[in-house]
Amino acid sequence: MSSIVLGVGASHSTLMNTHWDEVADEPGAIDFRAGLAAARDELAQARPDTVVIIGSNHFRGMFLDLMPAVTVGVGEVLGAGEAKTPEGRLPADPELARHLVDILSEDFDPAFSLRMQVDHGITHSYQHLVPSLDVPIVPVVVNMFAPPLPSLRRCHALGAAIGRAIRADGRDKRVAVIASGGLSHRLPWPKWYETLSDDDRFLVEAWLEGRNSWQEYEVRRRQIIRAAEADINPEFDRRFLAALVAGDLSEFVGLSAEQVDEEAGNGAQEIRSWVAMAAAVGPAQSTTHAYAPIAQWLTGMAVASLRPAC
Repeated sequence: MSSIVLGVGASHSTLMNTHWDEVADEPGAIDFRAGLAAARDELAQARPDTVVIIGSNHFRGMFLDLMPAVTVGVGEVLGAGEAKTPEGRLPADPELARHLVDILSEDFDPAFSLRMQVDHGITHSYQHLVPSLDVPIVPVVVNMFAPPLPSLRRCHALGAAIGRAIRADGRDKRVAVIASGGLSHRLPWPKWYETLSDDDRFLVEAWLEGRNSWQEYEVRRRQIIRAAEADINPEFDRRFLAALVAGDLSEFVGLSAEQVDEEAGNGAQEIRSWVAMAAAVGPAQSTTHAYAPIAQWLTGMAVASLRPAC
């Protein structure tokens, strides 16, 4: 039977790839990068055969013309390559991916893709935690930005099902589960049904029309992001990380999407990936490697690892 050898949660920000020089002397950014390195080394020591990455897609692979709640990549996995993230074909594990879909389909309705394009919602954590890019991945993309979103309670159940499916796999693989995204941050993104400015309308157009031309929208998209002011809630983030260490995320699983948005920003909806990862790993010893609210990256940046209890 296959086993889960490690869980990792890692915030992402492509500004670390493209604008590191702006924060190179900032203690928080230095600590976060060191935390990523610690998790990278821990992951290497765990020797996974496959990495399941649970994350989001920022409208470079999933678009408003069709937005599944959960999608598993069961064939080719292609990196979009935005902001110096991995581009092109990435190593994949179709056998484990198909097994996950088969098991998840008993209680969920996962979509699947034979040619999934993933953006930094998946690839940022992959490039920094597996810099050799040589461990096969199974991407699980959860809709975290186009409401209605799957509830946090549903994401917890999804993660638990992923854990059961991995352990029921008969290929005797060592599997790591990575959660990509979060923690608190607010993106200057509208709800798709509520556009109040020219920027809002531009973004919704990009999210709807970008399937074959998403690169054409990138320059202005980045400008809108770069012009935003940071809205980070360190108290929320530290409370979440403390709950992760305690092994009890029930307070957060019970939050609605509206409550998360109000307290921690629309970008904090990405805690769905952490909740699912923790549920997949099950009872574990958790270590927070780093946390820092980094205004230049608009985000409360954290790295944590979960070592299964058995």
